[in-house]
Amino acid sequence: MTEHSTLIALLAERSAKRGQFTLASGKQSTFYIDARLTTMSPEGLSVIGPLALSVLGESDWRVDAVGGLTLGADPISYAISYASARSAHPLRAFTVRKEAKGHGTGRLLEGPFRRGDRVAVIEDVITTGGSALRAINAVQAAEGIVAGVLALVDREEGGRQAIERTGVPVVALATAGQIMSVLPG
Repeated sequence: MTEHSTLIALLAERSAKRGQFTLASGKQSTFYIDARLTTMSPEGLSVIGPLALSVLGESDWRVDAVGGLTLGADPISYAISYASARSAHPLRAFTVRKEAKGHGTGRLLEGPFRRGDRVAVIEDVITTGGSALRAINAVQAAEGIVAGVLALVDREEGGRQAIERTGVPVVALATAGQIMSVLPG
């Protein structure tokens, strides 16, 4: 089994459900993908980190850091950073808060992000693209350069296109169609 097919199987087994759901975007859906059930598991992390690192290498984005809107992007970013530790170009992970802290440094980006970093914005599940766009805006406001968006799952509902309309390329490790095609029932 390839890393990609292992990821699809894990997402189908642990994260995907059929039924009636209201998504974070407010849209109604007949399926739901709770990526955290995969991204926060040892098996998920051990597959996602190396696979995402490989995909980033193939993208030729040449990034210094990876991160996105908390909480969905966090485990994916950390897995990628960990997988890169022994590579020729280790990647730092950062988190984008949903709102700046009201104390301390008041930062919106946390972790070892540096002004001028080329970054891949990480997203767990893209539906409308709203979370990734918020993260892109936060990185750009902090004087980072967004090379692209790396999503764990593209729900194939227009979010990828909304992001790409801003000039930012998107790569997804899996699509909802791939996951749902192996989901029983």
